[in-house]
Amino acid sequence: ACHDHAPAKTVAKGYFEDGQIAPRAMSDWQGEWQSVYPLLLDGRLDAVMAHKAEHGDKTAAEYRAYYEIGYKTDVNRIVIDGDNVAFHRDGGTVQGRYAADGHEILTYKKGNRGVRFIYKKVEGDADAPGFIQFSDHAIAPGKAGHYHLYWGEDRAEILKELTNWPTYYPSALDGAQIVAEMLAH
Repeated sequence: ACHDHAPAKTVAKGYFEDGQIAPRAMSDWQGEWQSVYPLLLDGRLDAVMAHKAEHGDKTAAEYRAYYEIGYKTDVNRIVIDGDNVAFHRDGGTVQGRYAADGHEILTYKKGNRGVRFIYKKVEGDADAPGFIQFSDHAIAPGKAGHYHLYWGEDRAEILKELTNWPTYYPSALDGAQIVAEMLAH
């Protein structure tokens, strides 16, 4: 007989002990990254939305609407080189140097948790965000395969943002490779 097994309560799904959390260096997010928002808009993530609908509690169209809010950003490319972060928009690029500013643990409605690794701007363009917060389902050092990035001027206010989480994958990947990565998670 087939039994429904509850999904494993793994770190990646947000189940962990505080003692497992360790500080992370900016090197975990080094490199060139592309926003997945354009891929959602042009239909290249439709297969991912259909897959989510097969396993989740929303239709593909409802998932797409949810991710349209989640992925929405005008920062289509981010380049992280050492402690320098460059934010590329169609209208131009701003950059800043960032220093580690600790981490915060968030508890979500479902009961799982997330960790945001926070960096504060120490110098750079006035329009570069004062704070950036990385979230990538990992809670200890390790190279990120993708990440969600939150940014703004108020460290505490950014922590409250739970509906918009611009998401970045390596620039070297094409749309089909990103779809394959998403379907594997």
